[in-house]
Amino acid sequence: MRLYFSPGACSLSPHIALREAGLEFHLERVHLGTKKTRSGADFTRINPKGYVPALELEDGQVLTEGPAIVQYIADLRPGSGLAPPAGSLDRYRLQEWLSFIGTELHKQFSPLFTPRAPDEQKTAARAYLGRRLAFAAQRLDGAPYLMGDRFTVADGYLFTVLTWTRFARIDLGAFPALVAYAERVGARPAVQAAMKAEREMR
Repeated sequence: MRLYFSPGACSLSPHIALREAGLEFHLERVHLGTKKTRSGADFTRINPKGYVPALELEDGQVLTEGPAIVQYIADLRPGSGLAPPAGSLDRYRLQEWLSFIGTELHKQFSPLFTPRAPDEQKTAARAYLGRRLAFAAQRLDGAPYLMGDRFTVADGYLFTVLTWTRFARIDLGAFPALVAYAERVGARPAVQAAMKAEREMR
C-alpha cells in the first residue's frame, strides 16, 4: 500500500492508523500547491479531488477520504481493536465520532488557514470550535480515549486535528482534559513514529 500525504495535514490520521495496525506501507509526499508527488507524478491523476489523504491499495485501486481510509485500515487488522466489529453498535459509535471530528472540528479550521478570510469569519470559527472542543473535552473527562479504554482510529483523527490548534491560535488551556489527552495520544510509539517520519520528509 502507498499513503499519499502532506506533512501536518489530515493525512497524519491514516498514517497513525497504518503504524498502529502494524501494516507495511510506503509514504509518498504530495506538494499541495503544485499537486505533484515527491516522485514527480501528477497527484490529480491519482486523486482527482486534489487533496490528501489517498491510499493506493495492493490491486492499484485508490481509496480517499480519511474516515473511510482509517476504517479500511482497521478492518485489515481486526485484532488490533482500532475499530469495533462492522455492524455492531459500537462501530456506529465510532462512525459517529469520525463524522463529528470531520464536520464539526476538521472543516471548521478552514478559514483559520485561509490568509484572505475576513477577521470576522476567523473569530466566528474560533468561537464555534471552542464550543465543539468543549463537547469533546467533556467526553474525555475521566476517559483515556473517545471510545473508553481502547485507542481507536477516531483518536488518531482527533489528535491530528488538535495539533492544528497552536497554528490556529486556539488555546487548549481551557480544556485540561484535551491537553492531557493530546499528551497521552502523542506519547504512543506509533504516533511518535508517524510524526518523526513526516518531519524527516518535509
